[in-house]
Amino acid sequence: MTDNRPHHDLAGPPTAPPLILGPSIGTSLAVWEPQLPALARAHRVLRWDLPGHGGSPAALLPADGSATIDALAALVLRLADDQGWERFAYAGISIGGAVGLHLAAHHPDRVSRLSVVCSSARFGDPAVWRERAALVRAEGTEAMVASRPGTWFSHRFAQSPVGAALIEDLRATDRAGYAACCDVLAAYDMTADLEKIAAPTLVVAGRDDPATPPAHARRIADAVPGASLLEIAGAAHLAGVERPEAVTAALLAHLAHHADAPHDDASRHAAGMAVRRAVLGDAHVDRAVARTTPFTARFQDFITRYAWGEIWTGDGLDRRTRSCITLTALIAHGHDAELAMHIRAALTNGLTREEIGEVLLQSAIYCGVPAANSAFATAQRVFDEIDADN
Repeated sequence: MTDNRPHHDLAGPPTAPPLILGPSIGTSLAVWEPQLPALARAHRVLRWDLPGHGGSPAALLPADGSATIDALAALVLRLADDQGWERFAYAGISIGGAVGLHLAAHHPDRVSRLSVVCSSARFGDPAVWRERAALVRAEGTEAMVASRPGTWFSHRFAQSPVGAALIEDLRATDRAGYAACCDVLAAYDMTADLEKIAAPTLVVAGRDDPATPPAHARRIADAVPGASLLEIAGAAHLAGVERPEAVTAALLAHLAHHADAPHDDASRHAAGMAVRRAVLGDAHVDRAVARTTPFTARFQDFITRYAWGEIWTGDGLDRRTRSCITLTALIAHGHDAELAMHIRAALTNGLTREEIGEVLLQSAIYCGVPAANSAFATAQRVFDEIDADN
């Protein structure tokens, strides 16, 4: 790494479609660890550190209060140019998402597909960010530690190894780099530029996010032509860390139709397998693959390519809606074994137990009370098994 490049790492097949992942302020590229294995199966993934964060030098941004989102975007383009990537998919969290919005609006020829996670077109009053920058310059990032649990994720999650590691990332962040990123957010306002974005865009919100509430995500999704919106239940600002399965599944679905990806059977199978694993879990898919025989091989290939690689990866419906439809269809036909599997998948896709109950109640009207009665029994058994495992 040269002095004018952010610290970064690469994962995934070298010839796969490129994907760049941007972090949130106060975290390192480790914030993407929960998604990396799944994303790197079908993409060449580049994760980068903000100035002063992780392994990146703070001097990548000016320390005099003049840092801008354009400067951060230029760092990303420099990394892409180093890899020889004329176009790339981009996903970013918070300030990382802001970088993605700026790139997609001002460098539309570079961004093929965009995912914005827990971010905003404007992060509140600029004076608040100037005050935070001054505080961190004076006292260091330790001044921010106490307020991050409850903002990044639940206080209970903060006690987990993953949560504790992210807090340590914050402690290790250079005060000058963190403050310069605050300067960026103070000057940042993409509100008038969102309508310029042409890249297919996914917007993800944590329903319990106090930093960028779902209303911020809705403003982006309403302004960006054709954007999709997904709200993740039980997630705060670092939704991809606290609810990794739901965020991973959403990203895989959005990226499966990467504009630069080949659309042959092999690529559809690879995309389908990635989404199938994200929604149903590696253990379930591994069992299905292990049971495959010469007699069933064509059927397994068919459902992976078509059901998962075509239908479940489509842009027309979000993953939560697909789960609602699937549950209802399985209840109507009495497929209880498949229903149990897809109740687990619905939880992964962001539905709460209460919302699954609403789907089952709706099915009592249109599929019949006996079918719904059986479905409630199946759902209760699944919930009991999950609770026992935990």
